[in-house]
Amino acid sequence: MTDADLRARLLAAAADQLASSPTNDVATRAVCETVGVSQPVLYRLFGDKQGLLDALVDDGFARYVERKSALRATGDPVADLCAGWDDHTDFALTNPAVYRLMFAPRPGRTSAARRQIFDILVRTLTRCAAIGRLTVDPVVAARTILSANVGVCLNMINQPGLYDDPELPRRMRDIVVGALVGVESAPADVDPLAGGAARLLAQLSIAGTDELVPEELALLRRWLTRLATP
Repeated sequence: MTDADLRARLLAAAADQLASSPTNDVATRAVCETVGVSQPVLYRLFGDKQGLLDALVDDGFARYVERKSALRATGDPVADLCAGWDDHTDFALTNPAVYRLMFAPRPGRTSAARRQIFDILVRTLTRCAAIGRLTVDPVVAARTILSANVGVCLNMINQPGLYDDPELPRRMRDIVVGALVGVESAPADVDPLAGGAARLLAQLSIAGTDELVPEELALLRRWLTRLATP
């Protein structure tokens, strides 16, 4: 059996144990016994127990990114945004143990996949901005939405007795998304110049242009960013 096969089997055994653990933990000895290998084999492949948990997190993010990448964009970016929220919630509640590891605060732990998740959300929000449906910068909106979505999911996973309302994610989604993209046109007190600059900046991010050289495009982006910032 190759190391890749052993690694996959050990990860699967650890994931099964994690899912059934009341303490959201795994025992390396039990994982090895399930696969039929000695603990030194696990340590050689993962370094230590924390390395095994980190690998579970990386696998969870990889599955999440694959799932997100498979979502088809429609002509309505706001609907796509809501669908993305719902898909995130479904992933969390279907994979609570791994999700808890993925999104629980862990100082010093970074993940390229986690950044990829954020970038996918920013792209959807940029499409919302391009049609005039976003009230803040796409990055600011992404931070707001992801924080709210993760917070709701972790509360429902960690405190199911208190957060037992299945409609809570949808209500939170409607509140957060409604505050950021819920209007069909700009309110009267919104600066039309700032709104127009924000939409053009978003359109440039999506489609780009061949009419300007890179230096001109960078200068235009700088001007638009300045005009779009209240």
